Amino acid sequence: MPSLRLNLRKWPYYLVGWLLPFVVVGCITLVAPLFGFGRADFSLTRGINYMIQMGVPASKLAHPFLLVVIWPIQAIFVAPILFGEEFGWRGYLQPRLFPQSPVLSAVVTGIIWAYWHLPLNLRGGNFPDDPRLGAWVMFPVGAILLSIIFGWLVLRTGSIWSSSLAHAATNSIGGGLFVILFGGGANFLFVSYVGLLGWIPLGALSAWIVLTGQLSPATEKTNIATAAVR
Repeated sequence: MPSLRLNLRKWPYYLVGWLLPFVVVGCITLVAPLFGFGRADFSLTRGINYMIQMGVPASKLAHPFLLVVIWPIQAIFVAPILFGEEFGWRGYLQPRLFPQSPVLSAVVTGIIWAYWHLPLNLRGGNFPDDPRLGAWVMFPVGAILLSIIFGWLVLRTGSIWSSSLAHAATNSIGGGLFVILFGGGANFLFVSYVGLLGWIPLGALSAWIVLTGQLSPATEKTNIATAAVR
């Protein structure tokens, strides 16, 4: 089982998990107009109005450009809250489902994790434009990709805290950025963090992890043993 302690000697992996949402949303922003899926509104006016309509208090959006600084800081404080969930998924379930086939284990964990969110997603929590398609198809694909990435972070650091921070950053930075840039102007099935365009950067990283054997059982044992010694 991965360590419950921080392993800051592996700090570059924590940095990857923390800042990856900027890369993913940046890719979505660049690619969306090329496919005709919408354009980001860099004035943030459209996104702010959308968020207010969705129930976000206007007082929290008074200084929208500061949110780019606030959301990363928020992710650090939210990470301990998500520690329990990550302990369950990446710390307990994923290493045990198919210990000799870690890629399959990541895929199945991602599917279970996605459908665990089903009540939220069927109410339009992540894909308000088409909750059913989003809940049954789009979110599971995104969850599988994130399970591969989060599992890789845990293996490389030997600590649940790396995926906890990545999970928090995905929610705070990734979720906030794409909404404030595209909210009210594009279908979330395409521009969501785990939507069609988000699959491009997430899929590229996941493919690299899988094809280079970064989820191999040998790697897992080595990293867990290293974390235990430290």
